[in-house]
Amino acid sequence: MTNNSDQPTEMQADTVVSMQGIVKQFPGVLANDRVTFTLKRGEIHALLGENGAGKSTLMNILTGLYKPDNGMITVQGKRVVFSSPNQAIAHGIGMVHQHFMLVPTQTVTENILLGLNEPRFRLNLSKYNAIVKDLGERMGLPIDPTAHIWQLSVGEQQRVELLKILYRGAEVLILDEPTAVLAPQEIEAFFCTLRKMTSQGKSIIFISHKLNEVLQIADRVTVMRRGRVTAEGVNPTGLSIKDLAKLMVGREITFDVTKEDVTPGEVVLSIEDLVCENDKGLPALRGVNMNIRHGEIVGLAGVAGNGQRELAEVITGLRKSTRGKITIHDRDVTHTDPRNHIRHGISHIPEDRHHTGTAPNLSLTDNVIMKSYTHAPISKGWTINQVAADRYATDLRSAYNILSPTIKTPVRLLSGGNLQRVILAREISTQPALMVAMQPTRGLDVGAIEGVQKLLLLQREAGAGILLVSEELDELLALSDRIYVIFEGRIVGEVMDKDIDRIGFLMCGTSPDKNEAMGEKND
Repeated sequence: MTNNSDQPTEMQADTVVSMQGIVKQFPGVLANDRVTFTLKRGEIHALLGENGAGKSTLMNILTGLYKPDNGMITVQGKRVVFSSPNQAIAHGIGMVHQHFMLVPTQTVTENILLGLNEPRFRLNLSKYNAIVKDLGERMGLPIDPTAHIWQLSVGEQQRVELLKILYRGAEVLILDEPTAVLAPQEIEAFFCTLRKMTSQGKSIIFISHKLNEVLQIADRVTVMRRGRVTAEGVNPTGLSIKDLAKLMVGREITFDVTKEDVTPGEVVLSIEDLVCENDKGLPALRGVNMNIRHGEIVGLAGVAGNGQRELAEVITGLRKSTRGKITIHDRDVTHTDPRNHIRHGISHIPEDRHHTGTAPNLSLTDNVIMKSYTHAPISKGWTINQVAADRYATDLRSAYNILSPTIKTPVRLLSGGNLQRVILAREISTQPALMVAMQPTRGLDVGAIEGVQKLLLLQREAGAGILLVSEELDELLALSDRIYVIFEGRIVGEVMDKDIDRIGFLMCGTSPDKNEAMGEKND
């Protein structure tokens, strides 16, 4: 018999959220196919799946952004139907999205108060600053409430997003790829914060593609594949990363990267004494020297915010340097525009695939022809040969396994993994001499990561030089032929033997030799 009472039954007593038989369909896509998901009080429940598996759709339903076509949701044992995120937060459900929604020019407190019915005139900021500071300290999220968002690191901005939903009374926190923006040393502290929250009765849905972290932090795991649940609420104890990966993609995933022996050729990129400023007008690069040869992957290791983004932008012509020299095949491209860099064979996989890497509202076709629309057969005088453009897009869609309803689909509707394939298809199809790959696997599932890494290795074998910028040390160690380490805008070391301890010291701005000497002295 169906229980229609608003009061939770004894079986439901520890269940905070229950989603039963959820169905959601978009044109050409069944995103959620009778999905069941439950969240218990005081637990961290990991939600896994490939890009496009239906995780985001399910969570958008739970937070009121979408309405399900079928199914039932109960919160604290009461059936609910949300029409907006405000209704979800009123029931204690809040989400921190992978891409933050903060106003850079406003302070921490002002961002937290945005959208609330606080006094609009003569707002007593001192009072609210104290409230925000106290909340941060109680929840293990210390922050300066008077700081402007643009002054904060990415990790600190994440704290603001968490405090924003906690201030609104969230008891259920949905975290989408929360560690993607954190340096390795910040992740452990973040996990301690999550455990502190659950000890206070909060419940957390943890969406991540980092399977090692899931095994470390999750109490239970639910896995989705192609809109369906393949494992519901399982205890991860005893499971391995390979077990989780197989549940996600339906096949064995090889985590060992196989690299062919390639003898590096001539220097394709040379950088001498490069200096530039960041967006705030402060020094970002302070005399960088490096080179990359044909047929090698050169890794760039460093904690986020040490000049990696600015270096990639200068190399690709998106940012001007104030001193130094950049040469491609002995041709000076230092102060030329991005189009000239493209003509010299430079391709770019940017860190931000949504705003820099693609034009979200344009179709798949329009996005993949961005570098070739001026050349035959796509160019037709002053116009575009649409038949040729569509044929080109169709071929790339097939070759790179881009899952989209049609080639006319706006790319903003694609999953992160498919969006990254669009960028890779466009950049690799130009047969580049040099690829600048910024965080190419960030936020991707294990199957997509495997595919991206294989594509990079194929470009290496084809003779391209590749600058791989990644905050994943395991990825750098697996793919790179040698690694530069950057700290505060300077190259502080070049590592040929993949000594992870030495790389770690250099990333923190410390000389390994000095530390060894200090250790001997202490002995």
